[in-house]
Amino acid sequence: MLIHPTVERLRPIGLIAMADALLELQNNPEAAEAPHEDWLGLLVDREVTYRENRKLKRRLGIAKLRQSAVVENVDYRHPRGLDRALFQTLATSQWIRDHHHLTIVGPTGTGKSWLACALGHKACRDGFSVLYKRAWRLFSELAQARGEGRVSRLLTSIERTQLLIIDDWGPEALTAEQRRDLLEIVDDRCEKGSLLITSQIPIKQWHALIGEPTIADAILDRIVHNAHRIELKGPSMREQRQQQARVK
Repeated sequence: MLIHPTVERLRPIGLIAMADALLELQNNPEAAEAPHEDWLGLLVDREVTYRENRKLKRRLGIAKLRQSAVVENVDYRHPRGLDRALFQTLATSQWIRDHHHLTIVGPTGTGKSWLACALGHKACRDGFSVLYKRAWRLFSELAQARGEGRVSRLLTSIERTQLLIIDDWGPEALTAEQRRDLLEIVDDRCEKGSLLITSQIPIKQWHALIGEPTIADAILDRIVHNAHRIELKGPSMREQRQQQARVK
């Protein structure tokens, strides 16, 4: 069988992984005895895997997650109050399919951002579009976009994202402009997308953090009442690891 002409016809139509796999099979003496249906199955699997990995790489590139974290590496041993059963349920991404939200609060160093990035990475693996933003950067980009006359376009882009991660919100109170932006972002996600917020500030203080009571009520009603909660506590994991490193 002439393999090379077939390979050269596969590449122009985008079946690159299938072409590479076909060459590998030809050069593998053990594959010569395999049934044709086995060859076809392997070629299709290779092409599907290649395309899925390429899509995942693109989603991760857009997400711009701050940390390289995966749910498989979560540390449940550290005494920070992380509910293993809850987190493993969240790692299925069903809460995103259901358009629910998630809040992760706790002191500095308890791993809020790491957990958020791990769930963001898992969401990308599960086929969801994700966008990670530090809170101060998000509001800064919105302010800049407003000054350049493209804030509507930016908000539309955010709205289309299935999971928006706002990391490290607080402790500074929101300005009037930031309150309006946050209300629009939260309102746009109602029944259409999910929001993950991390903060050092306990949820009971978020109303004061937002500021204007009417807008604060509207924002919190849309977030908190439809959200899963992770409340971390205990000493800083970062400090403990630094101390252990010095001991070693």
